[in-house]
Amino acid sequence: MKRLFGSALLVAIVVVGLSCGDSTGPSGPGQLKVRLTSANSGLDSAIVFTITGPAPLTSATAGTGLRLFQQTLGGNSTRFALIGQLTNGATILTIGVANVGNLTQYSGTIQGVATPSFQLRGLPGGYALALIR
Repeated sequence: MKRLFGSALLVAIVVVGLSCGDSTGPSGPGQLKVRLTSANSGLDSAIVFTITGPAPLTSATAGTGLRLFQQTLGGNSTRFALIGQLTNGATILTIGVANVGNLTQYSGTIQGVATPSFQLRGLPGGYALALIR
């Protein structure tokens, strides 16, 4: 009986310990990176997309070599336009958020991608946005 009680106590301690652990990583104000997946790396020169999340963004900075146009930050979604050479896997935007622990609640939706000759690409066409820490 003591052995059963001891085993049950050990299991309970492990379960409580695991549930108290921080599985989501750090929290609090910080920055998230928006990365682009493109089937046409280096062949596009403009993108329009929206970032949606649980709270308004606190800042936005364009990736290297890109020019940023944006709506006023506020509300739960903000539309952005970036002009410049878009390459696969590049960080195209860095956004400030109130709580980086809410990473999974943020998403990006692409509305349009254009070539240097201003031709719109068909979507989804191998394009995607990923938000990472």
